[in-house]
Amino acid sequence: MMILPGGPLLIESFVLVMASTFFTWVRSPAAREYFFSTHFWGPVANFGLPLAAIADLSKDEEVISGTMTATLACYSVVFTRFAWRVQPRNYLLFVCHTTNAIAQSIQGVRFINYWYYGGREKKYGLSGAESNGPVTQALRELGKSDTK
Repeated sequence: MMILPGGPLLIESFVLVMASTFFTWVRSPAAREYFFSTHFWGPVANFGLPLAAIADLSKDEEVISGTMTATLACYSVVFTRFAWRVQPRNYLLFVCHTTNAIAQSIQGVRFINYWYYGGREKKYGLSGAESNGPVTQALRELGKSDTK
């Protein structure tokens, strides 16, 4: 572990300088221009998508729409790149879409695990003939046709 010369005093002075710089910027015309622009309000409004996705992480896998999850993940990946490439860079939009892409990817993994890798069967304690869901039946038939 490396101990910095000055220790806590150095960190405290750094935080004070950063806070002072930030509050000076907040009172400047550039900050007002930023806060009244679409570069700020667009991503703020867009943050509803990742917030909803994060809230959905605790919901039952049965209600996840695979199509919508894949669409939102692709959308967020495309607009993450856009936010990075646009000039001036829109870091707030970048964080918004990166967060959504990660949350949607987690939802996608949950969906695939539930419907295609036995998550549903484990949840309901089903095995063999008891497992009669449409996806499970289709996979069972596909497996039979592959062995012929």
